[in-house]
Amino acid sequence: MTNHTSTPRSQDPEDIKKRNFIKGLTGGVLGLLTLSITWPFVSYLIPTTAGGREERFIKVPNFPDMPLGVPTKMNFQDLEEQAFLKMSTVYDIWVIKHSPTEATVYSPLCPHLNCRYSWDAKQFACPCHGSNFNLAGKCTAGPSPRPLDSLPYKIEGGELFVQWKQFKAGIPDKVEA
Repeated sequence: MTNHTSTPRSQDPEDIKKRNFIKGLTGGVLGLLTLSITWPFVSYLIPTTAGGREERFIKVPNFPDMPLGVPTKMNFQDLEEQAFLKMSTVYDIWVIKHSPTEATVYSPLCPHLNCRYSWDAKQFACPCHGSNFNLAGKCTAGPSPRPLDSLPYKIEGGELFVQWKQFKAGIPDKVEA
């Protein structure tokens, strides 16, 4: 009869170290997988700025090449990214360049019912209900309750940056929608 004084396999210190290493490795991998799966949902719930509305200026291409004093319809693209989702929105605006450092920027939506107006060589004209506006944005004819809605802008390094906003239609006050 032989007397074994060896430790059972499950109590071997080397075996315990291996088991703990595999437990830690498995936990770490599962933690990373959980984080990668839940991050898009969590980041969607976190607002980008206080109040959840992002107040940023977006570059409008080709501003330096614009003619002076002529209303020009321009487009710019806003790329919004939330988690792994990327959205692209194209906005159009009316810009009157007064100098390389000064401009007037109008929303393309008529304040009456948000129809899109156009420039007809002497005035802005809305095709929906006949509202007309001069270069200063003042309503000269039609049912529009207020002047054209101007948009916040800044010019830096000769480039135009616009902050897109939409306003409530059909009311006399300029109220952001």
